[in-house]
Amino acid sequence: MKQPTKDFDYNATRDNLIQKEYGRNIQKLVKYVKSIEDRNERTSYAYTLVELMKQINPAMKESPEYNQKVWDDLYIISEFDLDVDGPYKMPEKGSIGKRPQPMPYNNYAIKIKHYGRNIEILINKATLLEGDEREEAIIFVGRLMKSFQAIWNKETADDALILKNIEELSKGQLTLPIERIREESLFDSNRRPYSPPNKQNSGGGGRKNFSSNKRRKN
Repeated sequence: MKQPTKDFDYNATRDNLIQKEYGRNIQKLVKYVKSIEDRNERTSYAYTLVELMKQINPAMKESPEYNQKVWDDLYIISEFDLDVDGPYKMPEKGSIGKRPQPMPYNNYAIKIKHYGRNIEILINKATLLEGDEREEAIIFVGRLMKSFQAIWNKETADDALILKNIEELSKGQLTLPIERIREESLFDSNRRPYSPPNKQNSGGGGRKNFSSNKRRKN
């Protein structure tokens, strides 16, 4: 077999491609621009080369940081050895290819997952209330929980189960007689907005209901 002569230019003998999407010719041009001694002329050639690089990858123009990315690619191809007056600062060599820090996950253990974290927050707030306001809060949360249950399975949207869940999440601090809940349909969302006994006669502005407090605080 005839041995290759030294006149042939094989890929194995060439410099490694730094940015393959631009090809070897761009890499050669970058090397030439680096060799230009006059800084102003070198800068002028760099701008021209960036425009050429944009034509090679026109699809990238949709990116909002497209122009800066091409300049970054130019610096990368130059192996961070291109002294020009570009519009962007040369990126740090150590930042290229560096993996981003992992996003922290919320490891809070939700006790009853289909209710979500917000229900637990509401129940915790309700335990701080007293008297009629606490009762109003229980009914408000119970209606909300029952609507969640109905989304998953209407057959399981039982008042006794809802009350049991409220007692569990509040560690026994929130409860109402199940007989009254069923008799007055307190947990049914189609009932009129709940108003505690004698609340209308509390005088003046009266106490604000739990749902209003929730909206204002959030």
